Amino acid sequence: MSMTKQVFPEFPEPSLQVTPLDEHECVSALLACSSLSDLRRESVINSAIELVKTCRSQSHKAGTLDAFLQEFGLSNKEGIALMCLAEALLRVPDDETADRLIAEKLSSGDWGSHQGRSDSAFVNASVWGLMLTGSIVSLDKSITKDTGAWMRRLGSRLGEPVIRAAVLQAMKIMGGQFVLGRTIKEAMKRTNKAWNKGARFSFDMLGEGARTAADAERYFESYKSAIDAIIQKRAGQGTVQSDSISVKISALHPRYEERQADRVMNELYPRLLALAECAKAGGVGLSIDAEESERLLLSMRLFQALAQASSLQGWNGLGFVLQAYQKRALAVCHWLAALAKESDRVIPVRLVKGAYWDREIKHAQELGLQDYPVFTRKCHTDLSYQVCAETLLSYSEEIYPQFATHNAHTVALILECAGPEQTFEFQRLHGMGHLLYEALGYKHPNIPVRVYAPVGKHRDLLPYLVRRLLENGANSSFVNRFLNAKVPPHELVQDPVILTQQQDEYRHKKLPVPQNLYAREAQPWRNAAGLDLQDRAHYSVFADAFTRRQRTRSESLPAQAKQAVDAQILTVLSPADTARELGRVVSARPEDIDTAICAAQAAQGGWDRAGADVRAKVLETFADKLEAEIFDLSALISLEAGRTLDDAVSEVREAVDFCRYYASQARRLFGIPTVLPGPTGEANTLVWQGRGVWACISPWNFPLAIFVGQIAAALVAGNAVIAKPAEQTPLIAQKAVAMLLESGVPRSILHCLVGDGAVVGKALVEDPRIAGVAFTGSTETAQLINRALAAKTGPIVPFIAETGGINCMIVDATALPEQVVDDVMVSAFQSAGQRCSALRVLYLQEDVADTIISMLKGALAEWRVGYPWLPESDMG
Repeated sequence: MSMTKQVFPEFPEPSLQVTPLDEHECVSALLACSSLSDLRRESVINSAIELVKTCRSQSHKAGTLDAFLQEFGLSNKEGIALMCLAEALLRVPDDETADRLIAEKLSSGDWGSHQGRSDSAFVNASVWGLMLTGSIVSLDKSITKDTGAWMRRLGSRLGEPVIRAAVLQAMKIMGGQFVLGRTIKEAMKRTNKAWNKGARFSFDMLGEGARTAADAERYFESYKSAIDAIIQKRAGQGTVQSDSISVKISALHPRYEERQADRVMNELYPRLLALAECAKAGGVGLSIDAEESERLLLSMRLFQALAQASSLQGWNGLGFVLQAYQKRALAVCHWLAALAKESDRVIPVRLVKGAYWDREIKHAQELGLQDYPVFTRKCHTDLSYQVCAETLLSYSEEIYPQFATHNAHTVALILECAGPEQTFEFQRLHGMGHLLYEALGYKHPNIPVRVYAPVGKHRDLLPYLVRRLLENGANSSFVNRFLNAKVPPHELVQDPVILTQQQDEYRHKKLPVPQNLYAREAQPWRNAAGLDLQDRAHYSVFADAFTRRQRTRSESLPAQAKQAVDAQILTVLSPADTARELGRVVSARPEDIDTAICAAQAAQGGWDRAGADVRAKVLETFADKLEAEIFDLSALISLEAGRTLDDAVSEVREAVDFCRYYASQARRLFGIPTVLPGPTGEANTLVWQGRGVWACISPWNFPLAIFVGQIAAALVAGNAVIAKPAEQTPLIAQKAVAMLLESGVPRSILHCLVGDGAVVGKALVEDPRIAGVAFTGSTETAQLINRALAAKTGPIVPFIAETGGINCMIVDATALPEQVVDDVMVSAFQSAGQRCSALRVLYLQEDVADTIISMLKGALAEWRVGYPWLPESDMG
């Protein structure tokens, strides 16, 4: 896609640390910032208890989701089954699959334990899934005696269309409890009565992030139409008092990520500005919704550009959504206040707990980050919310706080912190929190409550619904427990400051930092440290690494090779830019091969006798060196192998993991001899030791990870190694060997021979002194090696081969199309197919094939092909 002219104003970078903060430091800072005295905190507890008691006395009027979560949280398999059914069933196009899915979910769980327990008729009916056109089917009295047997019989009769229709209808009605309408007009019609009584709404046009340009255009038009409708029906009350719209930025651009920041600012910003200008013209508010943590700074830059746009001056409807579970939340509070002062505006800030916690945790673990961007304990999130609330309220002239919560303690806390003339509002989700805010209204009728109101079709509802259930359905959730009379009110509304101070350690014991994921294994090792390439601070470091690489062209020419008349010198070029010379190497001659094998064979015994611990320490030292040079190694991998930065960084980490894992296993296997069971008087002992000299033959597509993995395994087992790298990537191999030698591997034990596989590889495989072969490459070459080894006389030579294959993905209609496309893009096209594990064949259920193929084409059209060492390149 061609670049458009820059249209956004220049502004400084938000000064927030990107690297995840240490939890202990973060929590300690929050405790120091909490300003409430012990007496006031006790007052908050008492007020919260009164709220809970009032709500429980009115529990018969509970909202649907409140009642549903009380009966079906995430603590039982029945609730999980209903969630799965709700999330997937409406996507199933064919009757047979729908029948099987329903049967599977209904046959699991103890449904009888939930029968009739809820005060909500809807929740009781959802146990059976028998709502037809909104009316509950009457059940035979005999059913109540053996609910489980009845459910099993129901599952066996699901071929009957009436049962299928009933369950489908139940799922639709269930969805309808949490979405105000399929269109903005339908939603506004449903809210007219409440609006006339003074209620406020923030409409959210449901949908996942855009994957294609067409998606982004469709979402833009949806937001634009919604703003127009709100202006037409609900404007005129004042910017804050009127209904508002919440905009998910990732829905407006298919590449809303830091690495595509230029495109985001040039293509997305004008769209966002147009929506904001429309909202301003109509006198309504527009809030920028929260996204994942790696998008925070990008969201802030966009928001700052909007706040400073001349066309939006004098409008106090530009709002920001802040997630308290992020460790940077408090810093963002201060940043927003400074921005409000600088741009002479009042900024509405919706403070939420956060809805992507599980994803944030897993993402940080996958990347091997220093720490998590979110808190690992719920009480820490609650503490962060409390301190952020106090902070927002302290900026009375810059911030209009909007507290989104369903927690009685949080409500009581805000009432305690707010001054008598303080302006703020509460917010709740449609379908939730009705009882809590009705109870609040008895004592504080003038405090406004805005309802966050999702709008969209059932298909768009499903991911949203699952997020809400995950967020609010956990065992520890206030929402899941506050109507449960078995839970004492004082236990439900505990002070997060006290809870935090009572912890033995601030980090959750089951969530060590990502690098310590394997610290509790029988033979522990440290997870490889990684980089978040959505952190733009890394880009300049990579640029410096590439500059260094270009300045110091590698010449790996031994002195004897330079003097040899028959030396074959090879020039190494970058496959992404064949005019770019990277260095020169010399091919191994027959005498070089013989010399290397002789030296390795003579030294192998001493290396084997050195012991597993010595060899393991060498690998661990090497792994530390790899981590320390991750930028320079990634630069070389990208230049010589044409791999993108994602792949290059991942490859360095994989090499590190190989070394540390093999080191830990070597200590286990090669340590104390294992005594085996045997007859009385007979001693049987298992001892592991090296075999001799191994030939390690590696491919070009993983020039560091597989090269190092083969060598590390052989070395730590007590063998000497002759390493033959791919002829396309000798510089990476020689760099790795040099680092291994620096780490303590004896020079006589490890030799790197560069050259053509048909010459150097063939000579190694056929040499009788080679005690084992490790090979990664084509199946055809592996077969040739296998036959060559089989033809040799003497002991059988072990052969470890990893060869290619055809990898397939099978997708049925229940899968979320956006997730399918994400996974296909990564598996098939990341690395430009340079992995043997790359997706080759995609099988799609015919009913959804057209939709997914269209989305896949659109998503691929948004990818950038360019020099692989540039952060914005998706494909080399």
